[in-house]
Amino acid sequence: MIENASPHLQTSSGSFDLLLRRARLASGLVLMVFLTMHLGNHALNLISLKAAEEARPLFLAVWRNPLGTALLYGSVLVHVALTLAALYRRRTLAMPARELAQILLGLTIPLLIVEHVVGTRVLDELFEIDHTYEAVVRALWISHPLAGARQTIALLVIWTHGCLGLFFWLRYRRWYPRAAPWLLIAAVLVPTLALLGFAHAGQEVSAMERPSSFMDPNIAAATANTQGRIDRAIYLGFTALVATVLAARVVRDRLERRSLIEIRYADGHRVRVPKGYSVLEASRLGGIPHYAVCGGRGRCSTCRVCVIEGLSGQTAPGPIETETLRRIGAGEDVRLACQLRPVRGLVVSPLLAPSRRSERPLSMPSADPGHEQVLAVMFCDMRGFTALSDRRLPYDVVFLLNRYFAIIGEAVETAGGRVDKFIGDGALAIFGLENSPDMACRQALAAARAILANVHQLGEELSGELQGQLKVAIGIHVGPAIVGSMGYGAAIGLTAVGDTVNIGSRLESAAKDLDAEIVISEAAARRSRLDFSGFELRELEIRGRAKPLRVRVLPPGAVVPA
Repeated sequence: MIENASPHLQTSSGSFDLLLRRARLASGLVLMVFLTMHLGNHALNLISLKAAEEARPLFLAVWRNPLGTALLYGSVLVHVALTLAALYRRRTLAMPARELAQILLGLTIPLLIVEHVVGTRVLDELFEIDHTYEAVVRALWISHPLAGARQTIALLVIWTHGCLGLFFWLRYRRWYPRAAPWLLIAAVLVPTLALLGFAHAGQEVSAMERPSSFMDPNIAAATANTQGRIDRAIYLGFTALVATVLAARVVRDRLERRSLIEIRYADGHRVRVPKGYSVLEASRLGGIPHYAVCGGRGRCSTCRVCVIEGLSGQTAPGPIETETLRRIGAGEDVRLACQLRPVRGLVVSPLLAPSRRSERPLSMPSADPGHEQVLAVMFCDMRGFTALSDRRLPYDVVFLLNRYFAIIGEAVETAGGRVDKFIGDGALAIFGLENSPDMACRQALAAARAILANVHQLGEELSGELQGQLKVAIGIHVGPAIVGSMGYGAAIGLTAVGDTVNIGSRLESAAKDLDAEIVISEAAARRSRLDFSGFELRELEIRGRAKPLRVRVLPPGAVVPA
């Protein structure tokens, strides 16, 4: 019997989690803006040390004022605090390698940058020193090259940590696949130019006969002594803080293990975990394969489970989970495994349960977990192919099909679409992945025009060899479809599924039955903003639809609107 979650246990934890997530994102973005500007200033050293020094006041004007200082150091404190909080709140440290790398990099950053921050900002305020580019480069390149090497490592660690954070945040945006190559170029180019600028400045400073300015020896000794004390205090304080968090985890886990609950899976697996563990964490702890394409952040529904027993009395979904479940139209017995933290035992069945062998391909970084998008779809099929291929050599059949597929592929790509797949002697093309549905419909019609013209030309070329006339039937429709990376192993590819695709296939079949070249839904015809008033308008019964579909029928030889 399926039970419902008690509404009385709706808590504010979901809203609090959302607030923390937004705070971590906002603070991280502030730090990435600061770092990008800082590295950009370094890159100007490729022009000259003077150019970088002249640009430095512009950089300082943004960050060395009360508002900029509060924003920058407030973001540092918030980001570090939330990282430690996230480390504490995790019930298990079993996680994907990328997430582990991001956390470890984040924890090493404070230790790597302490000396640089104290030396160039804290001491500036305490002793009213203005560290010029020449002074800093001389210290890191000539006087203390090991410190320079440490800062180079720190730069790469911080930049990598920030880029990982941006990747986790942006990777499921619809525009991300198009922007990814450019973002990768920027991710490589910015630190590379900064380090080249630092090296160029080091060579320029080394070539100077004497420093352009000297620091009073007494002040130098005082600053070195002060910096040493501050550095040690921060090192010890941060290390103690991390150790405290780890110790608190151990204490919490031991206390919680006094009241274990059992999570049972429909396939017979059982995992005993303390209260507070999410179902996804329980799966990972028990070594049970469980999809979580977004990394357990509630941004996708791949980890969803059906709660067979024990839903009553559990905490109700928070805002993040509620929105995700609403978008997929989930039933009341469906929960996200990453968000459901049972307070008592329950029985669940993962709705997308991977085998151990196939778990990896579908969680590859390049995989699109799926999103809904309005697309135009075009099905194209060669009519009478069986008769045309009868008594022909296999090589001749392959030659004909490849010529035909080349016509379709070139027409679709020239029009701005994408060939989804070839099936036998037919093909599915999708339009609108990167533009509006109206434009997608016009692109589909442009591809159809080119296909009809080129297939006719191919038929004339092969007229002496074919047993009949070369004809095609085309169906075009527009509507919402699910777009995502689907398949297995090397066969994974971007494709579209859903009712819109099914209707497009039905329209192509209808074109054959009606002896037409194109059957286009009235919805697609209207969205194309082209004139179809001269073509027959009829209603088709579509299997699986309660109401007939209005379509336009274009007979053989008809001029496709343009």
